[in-house]
Amino acid sequence: MNEKEMYELMNANLGFYLATVEGDQPHVRGMMLYRADENGIIFHTASTKDVYAQMKANPKVELCFNGGGTQIRVTGIAEQVVDDDLREEIFHHPTRQFLQAWKENGIDHLLQIFVVKNCEAVTWTMATNFEKKVPVALCNGKTHTNGATN
Repeated sequence: MNEKEMYELMNANLGFYLATVEGDQPHVRGMMLYRADENGIIFHTASTKDVYAQMKANPKVELCFNGGGTQIRVTGIAEQVVDDDLREEIFHHPTRQFLQAWKENGIDHLLQIFVVKNCEAVTWTMATNFEKKVPVALCNGKTHTNGATN
């Protein structure tokens, strides 16, 4: 699976799992993707959540996407994004109608945006279950067409 195909699978399956570490304890939870492309994998959370504190303390993360019998695991660094235009875009996006209540209740300042870029991904399917994993570079601002399936 090449980089472009990975972005397509991610964007078609907005639910993903995010792994963080607090001390020596891993934590995994379901998240909702905003967008994935050559510029990064963008998602958000609230500053009141444990996941926010965990990423601030240790930004090393792993994301796991699933769709059509394929799993993509992405390893990288979660960077906090401060971008007012992106923030408003997220609040007004059709898949984020639930965020309107944040604005109505005056808690929209809690929204924190993160991006994972310059990362690596490996794929898995039942057919490739025992094959060696070959990492594919993702989100480095360049589109690649040569990727390996694992």
